[in-house]
Amino acid sequence: MTGIEELLLSRIRDVADYPEPGVMFKDITPLLADPAAFSALTGALAEIAVRQGATKVVGLEARGFILGAPVAVRAGLGFIPVRKAGKLPGATLGQAYDLEYGSAEIEVHAEDLSTGDRVLVVDDVLATGGTAEASVQLIRRAGAEVAGVAVLMELGFLGGRARLEPSLAGAPLESLLKI
Repeated sequence: MTGIEELLLSRIRDVADYPEPGVMFKDITPLLADPAAFSALTGALAEIAVRQGATKVVGLEARGFILGAPVAVRAGLGFIPVRKAGKLPGATLGQAYDLEYGSAEIEVHAEDLSTGDRVLVVDDVLATGGTAEASVQLIRRAGAEVAGVAVLMELGFLGGRARLEPSLAGAPLESLLKI
C-alpha cells in the first residue's frame, strides 16, 4: 500500500447499517475535513487528468462536484457539473439509465461539451457503475471524447468495473482505492 492510499484510507470512516441495515457506508467527510488528505486526493486526481490529456473535468452530482471542481482548478481545466434531471437551466442533453429498482436521468448543459474536448469523469465512489456509464454516454452524445474515469474508491464487490469498462471503449478507469 502506498503512502497516499494509507492516508486516504485512514480518513474514511465506516458507518455500520447506513443507510439501511447490513450496509457498511464509507463516509468521506473526515477526509474532506483534513486539509492534507483532501489536498493529496485532489492532487492525485489532477495528476490523472493531466496524464490522460483531459481538457475538461466532469463531476457527477453530488460528491463528484466536491472532488471534481478542485481537481479541475489544480489541473488548469474547466469544470462541468453533470446534474440530476431538471436541475440545470437552459438547453440540456439528458441520459436515462437503469437503477436496481427503477431508473434515473442525468443532464449536462448542451453547450458545455463539444468536439475536441477530452473529458475526465470524476466521482467519489464507483459502486454499480450505472451513473458513470450514463455520464460516458452523455459525454459522447455531446460530441466530446472520454479521457477516462477517475474515482477515490471502487467498491469491487458491486461489479461496477465490469459494467463500465465496455462503454469506456479502452479509456482508462482509475481508482485510488479498491475496497
